[in-house]
Amino acid sequence: MAGISGILGGLFGGAREELPWRAAFLVGIVLGPFAVALFGGTIPAIELSAAWPVLVLAGFLVGLGSRMGSGCTSGHGVCGLARGAPRSVVATLVFFSVAALTVFTMRHLVGG
Repeated sequence: MAGISGILGGLFGGAREELPWRAAFLVGIVLGPFAVALFGGTIPAIELSAAWPVLVLAGFLVGLGSRMGSGCTSGHGVCGLARGAPRSVVATLVFFSVAALTVFTMRHLVGG
């Protein structure tokens, strides 16, 4: 399955014969936008309004959550749902519910 956390995790602890495709997949994710720009495409500007420590903490929590949930949003929400995996249905419902609750809390209760 093409879940990013699983591909990245397998790069560091997976079978040796899988290393080349895993590395190529991850390099492609990073270099893909540059290839688009090289061939005349436009890349939207990315503006981060949070401080670096907050971004690092957020990244850590996402990584921790994807390990605890046995997959990330792309693995469960795209690949797992397409396979009809029950745990992916539950995981995706949890992802979306928590995301909606977070947005509601930040916009209406915290005062964003």
